[in-house]
Amino acid sequence: MTDYVTLAMGAGGKQTAELISQVFKKNLENRFFTADDAAVLPQPAERIAMSTDGFIVSPAFFPGGNVGELSVCGTVNDLTCMGAKPLYLTCSFVIEEGYPIASLEKIVASMAETASKCGVSIVAGDTKVAGKGQVDGCFITTAGVGEIVSGVSTSGAFARPGDAVIVTGDVGRHGCSILLSRDEYGIEADVTSDCAPLWKPLSEVFEKVPEVHVVRDATRGGVGTVLYEITHESGVGIRLSREQVPVQPEVRGVCDMLGLDPLYLACEGRMVIMAPVSKADEIVSILKHYDDTDGACVIGEVTDEQPGHVIVETEIGAETYLPEPGNELLPRIC
Repeated sequence: MTDYVTLAMGAGGKQTAELISQVFKKNLENRFFTADDAAVLPQPAERIAMSTDGFIVSPAFFPGGNVGELSVCGTVNDLTCMGAKPLYLTCSFVIEEGYPIASLEKIVASMAETASKCGVSIVAGDTKVAGKGQVDGCFITTAGVGEIVSGVSTSGAFARPGDAVIVTGDVGRHGCSILLSRDEYGIEADVTSDCAPLWKPLSEVFEKVPEVHVVRDATRGGVGTVLYEITHESGVGIRLSREQVPVQPEVRGVCDMLGLDPLYLACEGRMVIMAPVSKADEIVSILKHYDDTDGACVIGEVTDEQPGHVIVETEIGAETYLPEPGNELLPRIC
């Protein structure tokens, strides 16, 4: 096999078989992985959740992760938000002609490592090779199936006045990491992506606190966008304390220099959770036992005041509206 992806590798013949065997099967093989047209899988006993997502992040490799790790985390976390234990993933690759095989293998190996970390099996896939310039490097689409935990029911429409608003860690780090890795502003800062699969910490939350109402993955648009989506879905208002929102000092510094709000920068390992305020301390305590969520904290509350709006209490005690999200701040962050 050559050192670079060729058009012949997407043609379905011998070179396609070599690519699948030496890159994909080598890294992803498990007891459900199939060479047939579809995987045959055991049927979950409970309700299932299903999700699909595309990943075209630029650059494909960034501090703290790459597009392969991101593709698994993104779909695993989407299933997790619905209270579903991730079971199976499929993946579809569109690869640019001339893409280095070594880079492709790093991406696939990261997918395998991340899938193993959260107990999900990658069971089937598809590979296409596009001509030079038709695709920027490597695009991945994943689809996932998970089994919903008995007794758990979550939705953006279930937020209720009196709920606490919890984040599972500091916000805005993924978007800031992507921004810095593009090196467009000449800013140097030690910022790594928060990319992580969150099923394990959230599974303990679901087990011990089934009263959780909302879990949302704060990806594109960040925490601020998620909060506005929830206000519209549930017909509630949200009150935040700016001082309680956790932001890494380096991220805050970059945002201050560029006039960005970390609440609107993407996260790839952060959830927004809403549950009765009486359960907030228990949820935060559970999350703090896990490395990927040890920065969890309460940042606000759900109210019946000013439905559809997010009110922010500033560091000096004043109140203002959080601006409703408009244009995308950063393109291709996931």
